[in-house]
Amino acid sequence: MLMAIGSLTAMGVTLGTILGAAARYLHVEENPLEEELKAMLPGSQCGQCGYVGCGQAAAALAKGEAPVTLCPPGGKAVIEALAKKLGVSADLSEHEEKGPEHAYVIEGLCIGCTRCIRECTTDSILGANKLMHTIIVESCHGCGKCVEVCPTEAIVMKPIEVTLNTWHWPKPEVAHHVTVH
Repeated sequence: MLMAIGSLTAMGVTLGTILGAAARYLHVEENPLEEELKAMLPGSQCGQCGYVGCGQAAAALAKGEAPVTLCPPGGKAVIEALAKKLGVSADLSEHEEKGPEHAYVIEGLCIGCTRCIRECTTDSILGANKLMHTIIVESCHGCGKCVEVCPTEAIVMKPIEVTLNTWHWPKPEVAHHVTVH
């Protein structure tokens, strides 16, 4: 019994040492710009930009393979911050600024095909095969992927209603002071 414990302990220490050395010597340095860009993105991992998550989007931005206008949830503020960080100009002519939205199921049109459930990255859709579905509004981040795959157009995007839980103070505007002499 003690021999088995001793041999397992020795194997654990040996393999741990090998893994520690491998991690130190085979470490790959990451691009610091990539990490800064990733921190600027919203982090919702929604995939609306065409990349799997914000990490891949940041890598594409750092390499110059993606436009700074790639993040719809980030809005104008993120586009401007990314453009400033990368030293490029941002074309906001095609950008549509909209408020936060969530998916909504029109019950009479839902056939229960479950395509939307498979597409939802936050598991915000409840339902089963051949049964009507519904959306958990609190966890929906408004990516709209479910709208695109719905064959009966039973899912629409609705603005989040202003309630005591969702209302926020508006950002203060910069006041321009006029000096009188």
